[in-house]
Amino acid sequence: MKRLRENTILLTFVLPAFLFYFLFVLVSASGGLYYSLTNWNLLNRSYDMVGLANYVEALTDDPVFIQSLLFTLKYVGAMVVLQNGLALLLAVLVEGRKKDKPFFRTLFFMPNMLSLIIGGFMWMFIFTRVLPYVAEHTALKFLDQSWIGDPIFSFYSILILSLWGGVGYLMIIYIAAIQGIPAALLESAAIDGAGPFQVFRHISFPMILPAVTIGVFLTLNSSFKVFDAVYALTGGGPGRATQVVALNIFEEAFHMNNRYGYASAKAMILFLIVFLITMVQLWVMKRRELEA
Repeated sequence: MKRLRENTILLTFVLPAFLFYFLFVLVSASGGLYYSLTNWNLLNRSYDMVGLANYVEALTDDPVFIQSLLFTLKYVGAMVVLQNGLALLLAVLVEGRKKDKPFFRTLFFMPNMLSLIIGGFMWMFIFTRVLPYVAEHTALKFLDQSWIGDPIFSFYSILILSLWGGVGYLMIIYIAAIQGIPAALLESAAIDGAGPFQVFRHISFPMILPAVTIGVFLTLNSSFKVFDAVYALTGGGPGRATQVVALNIFEEAFHMNNRYGYASAKAMILFLIVFLITMVQLWVMKRRELEA
């Protein structure tokens, strides 16, 4: 009876959040699945069921969508490695300091408090005004590049903006994991003559693998759904060289053709890709945690 009462109390606290999630996420997602099987253009009330025709067209007869999907996969791969690597490095460096930890935690976390739309405008000014000025008046001539107009450098500029806005959040997660490592283990390893790198490799890193699993999971999900950073910085350009899937779906539904049903099919394809990759990632990382 006591356990039932405790579960009821917990469910009561969870219920408002669950109802909000059910109404605004699950119901909307089920609606997207339904409309992906239609030819609705978002304007007319009438539409026809077309079955899987939208899915077939997206995967076989839409080179722009395939290009945006490949670019998104490239972006996701770079972000998973760079964002988690930099966040872990910053966590180790900040946690290794003795006096000014709060200052550096705040400093690196602050970009996460800004919208990437605002961050995109800030970095647009840096890439188009500040860096050329620095290159002109210093010996750093390599900074004078077409950061927005060149497809290669525009990809780097998107990565820089995304890393600037997201590394601090993962850094906090890794700092919390590092703080959970028993100090006695670290002291014993140091007494036995292990260096800092050996301690991190054989003691610290295996013990923070659950945090790494969470970090990779969060990076995968946010990177596949990236929109604001690309929209604010390059708009998918030059041309469509930096167009990600989310931006392609947005343009298909609201900006260009008003093919809402077709855009919903693309969104469902993106969901399936993210779901499958996330399941594989969690399975692999959980096995690594057990082996460690």
